[in-house]
Amino acid sequence: MIQLAHWYKDVEESGFKCFQTVANSNTLNYRSVLNYFLNRSTNASAECFNAKVKAFRSQFRGVRNTEYFLYRLIK
Repeated sequence: MIQLAHWYKDVEESGFKCFQTVANSNTLNYRSVLNYFLNRSTNASAECFNAKVKAFRSQFRGVRNTEYFLYRLIK
């Protein structure tokens, strides 16, 4: 974590706008970034599941029977 703090300091001192954009993105998502480095955990499984739901939903284009949709989604 100290290395990340040093990196932020170096970015601020460098004055490069492109690095500042990356630093701002990391600042907005610092909990997720730190969680990865501390626990090596990501939300990749949730993103994968969301992609599968989106692909399934687009395949049927407007599901009318919600119960059947959820049943098929689980299976």
